[in-house]
Amino acid sequence: MKNLPPVIAIDGPTASGKGTVASLVAEKLGFHYLDSGALYRLVALASQNASVDPQNGPELGILAKKLAISFKNGQILLNSEDVTEAIRKENIGLRASVIALHPEVREALMSVQHSFRVAPGLVADGRDMASVIFPEAVLKVFLTATAEARAERRYKQLIAKGISAKLENLLHDLQERDARDSSRGAAPLLVADGAKVLETSELSIDQAVKTVLDWYQSKAA
Repeated sequence: MKNLPPVIAIDGPTASGKGTVASLVAEKLGFHYLDSGALYRLVALASQNASVDPQNGPELGILAKKLAISFKNGQILLNSEDVTEAIRKENIGLRASVIALHPEVREALMSVQHSFRVAPGLVADGRDMASVIFPEAVLKVFLTATAEARAERRYKQLIAKGISAKLENLLHDLQERDARDSSRGAAPLLVADGAKVLETSELSIDQAVKTVLDWYQSKAA
């Protein structure tokens, strides 16, 4: 493991800002970036298109192994089709949360996630990056915020995109997803051993990014 490129693993609940923070940290360090949540959203989209029941773990696992996934120039491609926007829809996110419960899907995507670990390093965000996928990460971060703060962030994001939304509905969905992610049998959302907890309810994006970079620099030193 000592000869492998370094990994910064950032976990946290839905809409905690971990994706934004992780991508900016990667940019600052010149590292590669893995949005593991996008992988589950891709399986969700593919299963919807193929009419696969989101409760059918074995069939979903087979489907996940067959997908041709690539990330190019900010675009996410599924079987050569640009699905960058399609996988960000709320219904796909909800479906992905259900699909992620299945160990068959998680096992199918594990090698895909490991393949992102290339020089000079990787910043990976998700639910189990530090606890399961990269337990030897040089820095483990659990990035979180109150459900109310996260719902408000998601609400503003959707409104800015011209998508109608109700704050109370978003809050309810987030709380349901939190409960599902934390209680699932396969790789539940949790603070990994040795992880630093970063509460961002009152922090700006820049402040959160600086904190993670400072933590990494101290670890690297």
